[in-house]
Amino acid sequence: MIQLYHVSQERWLTAASELDSTVSGNNTGLKSFKSARVWIPDVEEVWKSAELTKDYKNGDASLQLMLEDGSNLEHKLDPKTKNLPYLRNPDILVGENDLTALSYLHEPAVLHNLKVRFIDSKLIYTYCGIVLVAINPYETLPIYGTDIINAYSGQNMGDMDPHIFAVAEEAYKQMARDERNQSIIVSGESGAGKTVSAKYAMRYFATVSGSASEANVEEKVLASNPIMEAIGNAKTTRNDNSSRFGKYIEIGFDNRYRIIGANMRTYLLEKSRVVFQADEERNYHIFYQLCASSHLPEFKKLKLSNANNFVYTWQGRSPVIEGVDDTKELCTTRHAFSLLGINESYQMGLFEVLAAILHLGNVEIKDKDSDSSIIPSNNNHLTAFCELVGVTYEDMTQWLCHRKLKTATETYVKTLPRLQATNARDALAKHIYAKLFNWIVEHVNKALITNIKQHSFIGVLDIYGFETFEINSFEQFCINYANEKLQQQFNMHVFKLEQEEYMKEQIPWTLIDFYDNQPCINLIEAKMGVLDLLDEECRMPKGSDDSWAQKLYNTHLKTCSLFEKPRMSNRAFIIQHFADKVEYQCEGFLAKNKDTVNEEQIKVLKASKFDLLVELFKDEEKATSPMAPPAGAGGRTRLSIKPDKSRDTSSKEHKKTVGCQFRNSLQMLMDTLNATTPHYVRCIKPNDFKQAFSFDPKRAVQQLRACGVLETIRISAAGFPSRWTYQEFFSRYRVLMKQKDVLPDKKLTCRNVLEKLVQDQDKYQFGKTKIFFRAGQVAYLEKLRADKLRAACIRIQKTIRCWLARKNYLRMRNAAITIQRFTRGYQARCLAKFMRRTQAATLIQKYQRMYVARKRYRQKQAAALAIQTILRAYMARQKYQALLRESKVVIIQKHARGLLARRWYKRCLHSIVYLQCCIRRMRARRELKKLKIEARSVEHFKKLNKGMENKIMQLQRRIDEQTKENRTVNEKLVSLESSYTTESERLRGELGRLRGVEDDAKNKGNQLTSLLEELEKLKKELSTTQQEKKTIEDWAQTYRTEMEKMVSELKHQNVSLKKEKDDLNRLIQEQSQQMTEKMARTIAAETQQLEKDLNEERSRYQNLLTEHRRLEEKHDDLKEHISKPGHRRTDSTHSSNESEYTYNSEFAESEEGSRAAEDLTRGMDTSLTLKLQKRLTELEQEKQSLRNELENKEEQFQRARARDETEFKKARGAELEYESLKRQELESENKKLKHNLAEMRKSLLCDAAASAGAPGSPAYKVLLDQLNSSCEELEVRKEEVLILRSQLVSQKEAVQHKETMTEVAVHVEDVSKLKDADELKQAYIGLKDTNRLLEHQLQTQRRSYDSEVESMRGELQNVKEENNRQQQLLAQNLQLPPEARIEASLQHEITRLTNENLDLMEQLEKQDRNIRKLKKQLKVYSKRIGEMGAGQAEGQTSPGQMVDEPIHPVNIPRREKDFQGMLEYKKEDELKLVKNLIIELKPRGVAVNLIPGLPAYILFMCLRHADYVNDDQKVRTLLTSTINSIKKILKKRGDDFETVSFWLANTCRFLHCLKQYSGEEPFMTHNTSRQNEHCLSNFDLTEYRQVISDLAIQIYQQLIKCMENILQPMIVSAMLEHETIQGVSGVKPTGLRKRTSSIADEGTYTLDSILRQLNAFHSTMCQHGTDPELIKQVVKQQFYIIGAVTLNNLLLRKDMCSWSKGMQIRYNVSQLEEWLRDKGLMVCGAKETLEPLIQAAQLLQVKKKTDEDAEAICSMCSALTTAQIVKVLNLYTPVNEFEERVSVAFIRTIQTRLRDRCVSPQLLMDTKMIYPITFPFSPSSLALETIQIPGSLNLGFLTRV
Repeated sequence: MIQLYHVSQERWLTAASELDSTVSGNNTGLKSFKSARVWIPDVEEVWKSAELTKDYKNGDASLQLMLEDGSNLEHKLDPKTKNLPYLRNPDILVGENDLTALSYLHEPAVLHNLKVRFIDSKLIYTYCGIVLVAINPYETLPIYGTDIINAYSGQNMGDMDPHIFAVAEEAYKQMARDERNQSIIVSGESGAGKTVSAKYAMRYFATVSGSASEANVEEKVLASNPIMEAIGNAKTTRNDNSSRFGKYIEIGFDNRYRIIGANMRTYLLEKSRVVFQADEERNYHIFYQLCASSHLPEFKKLKLSNANNFVYTWQGRSPVIEGVDDTKELCTTRHAFSLLGINESYQMGLFEVLAAILHLGNVEIKDKDSDSSIIPSNNNHLTAFCELVGVTYEDMTQWLCHRKLKTATETYVKTLPRLQATNARDALAKHIYAKLFNWIVEHVNKALITNIKQHSFIGVLDIYGFETFEINSFEQFCINYANEKLQQQFNMHVFKLEQEEYMKEQIPWTLIDFYDNQPCINLIEAKMGVLDLLDEECRMPKGSDDSWAQKLYNTHLKTCSLFEKPRMSNRAFIIQHFADKVEYQCEGFLAKNKDTVNEEQIKVLKASKFDLLVELFKDEEKATSPMAPPAGAGGRTRLSIKPDKSRDTSSKEHKKTVGCQFRNSLQMLMDTLNATTPHYVRCIKPNDFKQAFSFDPKRAVQQLRACGVLETIRISAAGFPSRWTYQEFFSRYRVLMKQKDVLPDKKLTCRNVLEKLVQDQDKYQFGKTKIFFRAGQVAYLEKLRADKLRAACIRIQKTIRCWLARKNYLRMRNAAITIQRFTRGYQARCLAKFMRRTQAATLIQKYQRMYVARKRYRQKQAAALAIQTILRAYMARQKYQALLRESKVVIIQKHARGLLARRWYKRCLHSIVYLQCCIRRMRARRELKKLKIEARSVEHFKKLNKGMENKIMQLQRRIDEQTKENRTVNEKLVSLESSYTTESERLRGELGRLRGVEDDAKNKGNQLTSLLEELEKLKKELSTTQQEKKTIEDWAQTYRTEMEKMVSELKHQNVSLKKEKDDLNRLIQEQSQQMTEKMARTIAAETQQLEKDLNEERSRYQNLLTEHRRLEEKHDDLKEHISKPGHRRTDSTHSSNESEYTYNSEFAESEEGSRAAEDLTRGMDTSLTLKLQKRLTELEQEKQSLRNELENKEEQFQRARARDETEFKKARGAELEYESLKRQELESENKKLKHNLAEMRKSLLCDAAASAGAPGSPAYKVLLDQLNSSCEELEVRKEEVLILRSQLVSQKEAVQHKETMTEVAVHVEDVSKLKDADELKQAYIGLKDTNRLLEHQLQTQRRSYDSEVESMRGELQNVKEENNRQQQLLAQNLQLPPEARIEASLQHEITRLTNENLDLMEQLEKQDRNIRKLKKQLKVYSKRIGEMGAGQAEGQTSPGQMVDEPIHPVNIPRREKDFQGMLEYKKEDELKLVKNLIIELKPRGVAVNLIPGLPAYILFMCLRHADYVNDDQKVRTLLTSTINSIKKILKKRGDDFETVSFWLANTCRFLHCLKQYSGEEPFMTHNTSRQNEHCLSNFDLTEYRQVISDLAIQIYQQLIKCMENILQPMIVSAMLEHETIQGVSGVKPTGLRKRTSSIADEGTYTLDSILRQLNAFHSTMCQHGTDPELIKQVVKQQFYIIGAVTLNNLLLRKDMCSWSKGMQIRYNVSQLEEWLRDKGLMVCGAKETLEPLIQAAQLLQVKKKTDEDAEAICSMCSALTTAQIVKVLNLYTPVNEFEERVSVAFIRTIQTRLRDRCVSPQLLMDTKMIYPITFPFSPSSLALETIQIPGSLNLGFLTRV
C-alpha cells in the first residue's frame, strides 16, 4: 500500500504541474489546485470524498477540505512521507463496466465504482481487467433466463454488460477459436455466491452447446449440483449453503464443441463437520433432509427421528434454515440420483449408511476405570447402527473400546480411555462419511463419462476463498495455502497479458514490479517448511502439537520475515499471506494431518453383510497408496494400520498424511490450470447480515484486498492503464483540435494533437492501433475537453442572451406605443359615454314616473276584478256540487237493487243444478252395474272393438273440426283486421266532421256572446248612456291590456319551448353520438380481441406446422440412416445446433426408377398424413358413439326383455294377429319402396352422365315422382300411426279386464299361429316402433297446434295493443291544434307503413332463404344419385384392377363440365417435369427474363389437363410430386434467400390459381368469363389447398429465418454502434475488455448496410412476383427483428444508454421510416413494431428529475414493460459533464407509478417470435391460353391443348 501512496503523490504533482502549465503557459510551479476532489481515509466508510477549499502549495503540512455533508476538515499530511490523498475520477467515469477504464486507478476509486453500480444501478457484475467481480445481491434477479443466455451467445465480451454469461461465452469461444482448454476460476468467501456462479456458468454451457447424444448429458451435468450440495454443503454463520469442499468440474466437448460428458475432482472435504458444528451452524444438508423425511414409509427402517435427537445434528442448535424445506430438498436429491443412474436400491443403501452415522454419534461410551471404557449393554443406537451396516453388535462393542497393538514379536489388545474411545468413534464416523462422499463422486463421474472422444474441455473451479477466523486451524491453513498458489498463478497471468499487449502494440516495454508471493509459498511447502515439519512430527513416535510449534519457531522465526510468533502464546504461529496476517492455533494439527482410524474397526466393516459398505472399503489399500494420488479427494481419509511382514517395503506408504495428499492434489490442479486459459470470477460478500443490496465498505475492501482485484489494479496502474484506439480518441477529443490540425491520416492527427496538449511524452505511448496513457492523463484530457465545451457553451449563451434581450426590448417598445394609443382612445370613448348616459338618465326618469303612476292604477283595477271573479266562481261551484250529489245517489240505488236480484237468481240456479246432479248420478250407477255385467262376456269386448273404430273416426273428425276452427279463427282475424281498417277510415271521417262542427260551434258561441252583450248594453242604456259608454271603454282597455299580456306570455312560452326543444334535440344528438362512439369502441375492442385470438390460433397452428416439418425431416434422416447399412453415423458427427435444412439431394443423382419410387413413397407419406389425420378423428368419434349406443342398447334390451315377458303373457291372440297383419303390410310396403328405388336407379343409369342432374331430365322426373309418392305414403303412414296409437290405448285399458279371464286355450291357440318365439319378438318390436312413431307424430302435431294457438294469441294481443294505441293516439290528436293534429296523424301513418314494409321484407328474405336451401338440397340429392350410379359402375371392375389402384389420400368429388386450354404431358414425363421445373430451375434467370410465377402457371395448366381427362391418379401424383420437390429444394438450398423467396411466391401463386379456378362462387367473382370457363370440372382440391397453404407457411418461416441470419450481424453495429450523425456521441474510455475482444473486427456495418439489404430483399420479392400483402407481412417481421435485437442489446449495454445515443437511435429509426415511406409500406404495421425502440430512445432523451417528468415518462412509454423502463433508467450513463445521472428516488417513483400496469415482467423481447402469416386471395388477370413456355426451361415434351 505504501507503493500505492507514492504513485498517488506522483500523480498529484504531475496533474497539478500539467494543469498549471496549460493554464498559465509557463512551468514556474504549482499555482493553484483549489476545488480538486480527493479521497481521505475514514474509520467507518474506509474512504470518504472531500474537496479542497484552499490552494495547496509544496511544503504545506495540511490540506483544507470540505466534506460532502458541508463540514470543513483539516487533513494533516504525514510529516515523513508527505503522501497526498488520492484524486477522484470525473463523474462521467463513475459507474463504468470495467474498472480499468477509470483514469485514476486506486482502492477508493474501485470501491466507489463498485458501490455506485451495486447500490444505485442494481448491477452486481463489474469487470476489473480480466477479472469479473460478482457481488452477492442476496436477492433473486431476473437476469439468468434463457432469453439472457441467447442475448449473450455469440457476443464479444466487451460488447455487453458484465455478466457471468459473458465470461462463459468468452471461454467457450476461445476454446473453439484457439483449440485450447479453458478454465473458469470462481473464488470468494463463504456466502459470496461462488457455487451459484459456477452453476450459472455450467447452465450456460449446457444451453448454448447442446448435447452430442440423446442422453441429455447437459441435464446430468446440472443434476450433479443438488447431489454435491446435499453431501458437501452446510450452513455456517456466514452462509446458509456453504460449500465445505473444493471441486473442479471438467465439462468435455467433442470436435463440434457439444457437451459429451463431465468429470469432477474434489478437494479437502471438511470431515470434522460430521462430528462437530459450532453455534448457529449445521452438519451437511443430507442428514437434515433424512431426518425431515423420516415419516415416509420407505424410511421407517432407518429408525430416524427429529434432528434434535442426534448428537451429530444438534450441536449447532440451528437445525432449520429459514425458507428451506428439507423434505422437498431430499426429493430433489433423489430425483438427481435417479437422473444420474443411481437406482433406488443404491439410494436406500446410501441413506442407510448416513443413518448409521447418525446412530453411531449417539452411542454413549462410559468410563470403566481410568484407563478403560465400556458401552452399556443393549444400546439402542449401536444396535440400529449394526443392523443398518450389517455387522455384529459384539464386534463393534469390542473395537470401539479397544485397539490392537502389534510389535515385532507379538500382538496384544489394549483398552482405551473414554476420551480416546470417543475420538475413535468420531474418527470412524468421519472415515465412513469420507468413503461415502468419494463413492458418490466416483459414481457421479461414471454417469457423466462418455465413450465419445473428448476434443477439449472447460473446467469450472469452485474453490474456497481466503479465510481468517478468530480460531484458525488446519482446514484454514490448507485453504489459505491453496489461495496462495492460485494468487501466484493469477499474478503471473495478469503480468503475462500486460506484457503481450505491450509487445503486440510495439511500445517500449518496462518491467512492472508486482507482488510475488513465492516466499510465502516456500515457507509452506519447501523443504523444512511448515508442511514438511508437520509430516516429520507426525512420523515421530511421541510427536505433539507443542513440539511441532517449537520446531517452527526454531526454524523460521529468525530466518523468514513472513513468519511470526504471537506474543502471548507458545502454541500458535502467524503467517503473512498476500491478503492479510493469519494466526493459526497448533492444537489439533497433528491429529488432523494423521487422520488415523482403528484398523480393527475397518476390518469389522469390511466383513459386513451390507454389499454397499463392502464396496465402499474394498479399495482401502489402493486408497492408501501414494503411487496413485487421489483424483480429487483431497479430504480422503488415510489409515495408519501397520502392514504385515510380507509388505514391509510399503510401510512408508501408509504414513502419507492429509497435508501431503492435499499438496499433491493442489499441484495437479495448478498443472491443469497452467495448461488452460484461465478466466477469473471473484465473488464478493457485501455484508454479513445477508441483506439485499446492502453494501458494507469494510467487508468489501477486505475481500477486494484478499481476492487479488487490487493487485490487478496495481499492475495496470504501474504501466499504461488507459488505452484508446485512434478512431475513439479522434471522436472523443475532436473538440480540442483546430480545423488545420485535422489531417486525412487520423493516426498522425492524434500524434500532433497529443504533443501539443501533453508536454511530457513519457505520459503516453503510440502503439500500432492504440494510444497508451499513464494514470491520470485521461482525467486531464477530460478536463481540457470539458473546459473547451464550457467555453463554447458560455459563448453560445452570451449570443443567445443578447438576442433574447434585444428581442425583449423591441417587444416592450412596441407594446408601450400600442398601450398609449389604446389609452387615448379609451379616454375619448369614456367622455362620449358619459354624455350619452346623462341624456339617457333624464329620459329614463320621465318614463319611470309615468310607469309608477300607471302601475298603481292598474293594481287597483285588477284587485276589484279579482274579487268579483272569486265570488262568482264560488257560487257556481256550490251549485255544481249539489247536482253531482243527486246523480251519485241515483247510481248507488241502481247498483244495490241489481246486486240483490243477482244473488237471488244464483241461489235458485245452484239448487236446480244440484238436484239434477243427484238424479244423473243415480242413473249412472245403474248403468255402470249393467256395463260391468256385460264387460265379462266376449261379445261385449268385440262390440267394444267396433266402438273403438268409431271413436277413432270421431277423433279424426274432431281433428278436422279443430283444423276448420283454426281456419275460421284466421278468417276472423282477417275480417277483424279489415273491419279495423274500415273503422279507422270511418273514425277519420268522423274526426273531420267533428272538427267542422267544432268550428261551427265556436262561431255560434261567439255570435251568442255578442248577442248577449248587445242585449246587456241595451238594458244598461236604459239606465244611463254615459255610464255604459264609460264601462265599454274601460272593458275595451282592460281587454286590450290582457290580450297584450297574453300575447307576450305566449311568445315567452314559445321561446322557452323552442329553447327546450333545441336543448332536447341537442341532448338527443349528444346521446346518439355517445352511443355511436360507445358502440364503435365496443365493436373495435371486440374486433381487436377477435383478431388477437385469431392471430394466436394462427400462431399455434403455424408452430404445429413447424414441429411437423421438423419431425418429417427427422423421419427422412432416419430413413436415410436405415437405408445405408454400411455407414453408421455416430452421435458425435452432427451438432444439435446445425441447420434444420441440411440436405443431401439424392433426387438429382439417382436413376429415373429410383426417383419414381421415392416420389411414390413421398406421395404416400403426404396422402397418409392427410388420411390418417382425418380418419383418426372419425374413428374416435365413431368409437365414442358406438360405445354410447352399445350401452344404451344394452340397457334398453334388459328393460325391454323384462317388460316384454310380462306383456307377452298377458297379450291376446287377436291383438297378435292384428300386429302380425300390420307387420306384413309394412313388409310389403318396404318391398314396394325397394322396387321403386331400383327402377329409379335403372332410369338414372340409362341416361347420359352430363344430363343427370338437369331439370327436365328423366332422372329429375323420376326423382320428383318418387318424392311425391313418398309424401303421399307419409300421409298414409301418419293415419296408420294414429290408428295404432288408439289401438295401443285400448289395449292398456283392457289389461285390467284380462286378469279375470281364464281362457288359456284360446291364448295358446293364438300364439301358436306364429312360427316361433323369434317371430313373436320381431312382431312386438315392430309394434313398439310403430307406437313410438305414433307418439312422436302426436307430440309433433300437439306442438304445432300449441305453437299456432300461441301465435294466434300473440297476433290477437298485438291487434288489441294496436287498437289501444290507435285510441290513445286519437285522444291525443283531438287535444292538439289542427295543424299539429294533421302532422301527427301523417307521422303515425308513415311509421305504421314503414313497420309493415319491414315485416314484409323479412318474410320475403325468409322465403328466399328457404328457396335457396331447397334448391341446394335438390342439387345434393341429384349429385348423390349420380355418385351412386358411378359407384355401381365402378363396382364391376375386376379384382386385379382394384389391387393396382393406389389408396386415395384425398376424397376428390367429380364434376361434369367441359372446357379448353391446358398443357398435356405423358405420365412417364412427370419426373422430368418436376426435375426441370423445380429441382434444376435457377430462380435468378426466371425472375429476370420470364413472367413472375411462371412455374406455378405451368404446373396448374398441367393439373387442369389431368382434371380434364378425369385422371385422379395423375392429379394426385402431380400434386404430391410438386409438394415433395419444393420441400427438397428448400431443404437443399434453404439458406439462399433468393431461392426461398422464389418458391414462396410460386407456391402462393399456385395456391391462388387453385382457388381462382376452383369453381367456387367467392373466387369466381374476380374472373373474366373466359377464366370461368377454365375452372376445374372433375375434382375438388380443397384439402390439397390446405396442404399447399401449410407448405407456404413453412416456406415463409424459412424465409424469415434466412432474413434473420443475414440481418442479425448488422443490426447492433448499424443501429447502435455506428455514428450515423458524426460527432453527436463521443465515446468514453472502454477499459481492458473492449481491447481483448475474442474475435477480431470483421467489418463495421452501417445503417446504409441495413437499408441496402432491405432494398435487396424488397426488390428480390418484387421480381419474383410476391403478393403485395405478403411483402407487407415480411417487412413487418423484418422491422420487428431489427427493433427487438436493437432494444435487447440496448438493455444489456450500459455504454449505449446515453442522451446522444438516444438521438442516434431516433435518427436511425427515422431513416427506416423514410424507407417505408419510399416503398409505400407505411400502413403494413412495420412502424408499430419499432414503437418500443422509439420509446426507449425517447426515454434516454427526456428530462428525468421531477414528478411531472415521471408522469410524462409513464404515459409516454406505453409499449415498454416496467422492467425495461427501470432497466434503461438504471443504465443511463452521462457521456459529458453537462448530463446528470438518474437519481434512485426518481427510479423508485417510476416503479411506484407503474406498479399497477399489467404487463409481462419479461425484460428482453422475444427475437424468435414470428407473426402469424395469412395469404389473402389475389387473383391473376393473366389468361392461361396466352402463356408461352420458353425453350430455356427444357419443357418441350409438354403439349398445349
